[in-house]
Amino acid sequence: MLVAFDPAPNCSKCPRLKSFRKDNQKKFPHFFNAPVPNWAAPNPRVMIVGMAPGLKGANRTGRPFTGDFAGDLLFDILLQNGFAAGEYGNSADDGLALVDCAIINVVRCVPPQNKPTAQEVNNCRRYLLATLKHFSDVEVFVTLGGIAHNSFLTCFDVRKKDFAFGHGAAYELPTGQKLIASYHCSRYNVNTNVLTSQMFDDVFKTVRELLSE
Repeated sequence: MLVAFDPAPNCSKCPRLKSFRKDNQKKFPHFFNAPVPNWAAPNPRVMIVGMAPGLKGANRTGRPFTGDFAGDLLFDILLQNGFAAGEYGNSADDGLALVDCAIINVVRCVPPQNKPTAQEVNNCRRYLLATLKHFSDVEVFVTLGGIAHNSFLTCFDVRKKDFAFGHGAAYELPTGQKLIASYHCSRYNVNTNVLTSQMFDDVFKTVRELLSE
C-alpha cells in the first residue's frame, strides 16, 4: 500500500503526541498545531533531515525550522550557500524559497520537552520512507543530530556502526547517495559552542562540492 509522505492533519498514531497537540491547540489556538509537512524545492538534490518541530517554531508556523533559533541559523547558512533565495522572516509566508533543497523531520509532530520517544520515531518512519521514495533524485543528505541520523539510517540496508554519527562525518550510502552528519543547529549547541556558525557553514560548503554539475 502506498503511503503519503505527509501525515494527515489529525494523525493519531502516537497517543502522547496527539494529546500534546490537543493541549497546544487550546493554549495556542493560532498555532499550526498539526503534523508539519515536508518543505521542498522542485526536484531537490539536497535533503536536510531534522528531528522534530519546535513548539514555538515549526509547530507554530507550519514550516520546518521556521520561527525559532535553529531556523535563524539554518536559513542564514542556506542563503549564504545558494540553497535558499529571498529573505527569511520567521513565518511561512515570508516569501523565502528553497533552491535545490528539501527540509524534513523524522518526527512530524512536536514532542513534549522536544524529546520524541523511540516508538514515536518508529511510528513516523513510514512517512520518512515515503519521502525518500518520492524524492529519489536527492544526491546529498544532511542529518542534524543523532536521533535524525539514526532514524534516517534505518531506512537503508546498512549497519549503523559503519555510519557513526559525528559532526562532519561523510559517508556514501549503498544507493550511491552521499550523507553528511552535523550537530543540530539548536540554541543550546550554538550557545555552548558545540556548533559554531563556521562549522555549520563548512558542512554546506562540503555539500556544494559534492553535488554533480
